[in-house]
Amino acid sequence: MARTQYFVTNRNNQWMIVLNGEDFGPYETQRGAIHAAVEAAHRCGQKGIDAQVLVQGTDSKFRTEWTYGNDPYPPKG
Repeated sequence: MARTQYFVTNRNNQWMIVLNGEDFGPYETQRGAIHAAVEAAHRCGQKGIDAQVLVQGTDSKFRTEWTYGNDPYPPKG
């Protein structure tokens, strides 16, 4: 089964979550977008769907922020 990936990205100074090519948001802060993405990914994980949150850095590359089953929930910070 493929992993569901939530991408947190900044577009035009607004934080968005992208899931399967669909945009969700905007969020005022990166932290707010990450929190919402982790909540959604956690709900997927509880349904047996492998889920992960990735955040786009200033270099445009994505880094893993949170993975269901590997990282604590709720995340610290």
